[in-house]
Amino acid sequence: MMQEIDAAVRQLLERHAELPSDVEISFDAPTRDWAAKRNAPTLDLYLYDIRRDMERDIAGFVELRGDDGRVTERRPQPRYFKLSYLVTAWTQRPEDEHHLLSAALVAFLRHDRLPPDLLEGSLAELGLVAPVTIALPPPEDRSFADVWTALGGELKPSLDVVVSTPIDVGAPEPAGPPTQRATLRARDLASGAEAEVRASNWPTDDDRVPT
Repeated sequence: MMQEIDAAVRQLLERHAELPSDVEISFDAPTRDWAAKRNAPTLDLYLYDIRRDMERDIAGFVELRGDDGRVTERRPQPRYFKLSYLVTAWTQRPEDEHHLLSAALVAFLRHDRLPPDLLEGSLAELGLVAPVTIALPPPEDRSFADVWTALGGELKPSLDVVVSTPIDVGAPEPAGPPTQRATLRARDLASGAEAEVRASNWPTDDDRVPT
């Protein structure tokens, strides 16, 4: 799933960001060693955080129906996860880095979700959207300075891009056959006596008379 999001983000930048032809797009951790070995203008998207998107998670199941309209399978609702990318530009001049960051910023601002034609594999099969946000304030339990400290590098201008992606959490479960037998329990309000009625051949949708 993550590699599918990586591929979609790369294609979004290649198609919609006005980047010079010699710019490379990388997903490496921007450590000191990596920066020292870089020999071409680079736009780096480092996946530094993965966490559940509780605002988009929905409990329950999705019902899958056959040609006759009956429920044949039940699939657990997908779970959403936030993939956070630290986007940085690496060139010989700060002005060029700012240009690359501006191009990436505009491209992401024009897309509040990953375009459907960029989704492949399991993401395309789900048929759900993958929302994108950019440059929002980080959660209180996380700061970008901490990320740079963990990478062992100096603080650098960056964009925070978050893709909320759905993940299929399980195979569909077959649904049981329609109910054909039922037990009704009734109580007399005056005497309190109870009666039980067993009904077989419980009417199906095909048996009901349209109203």
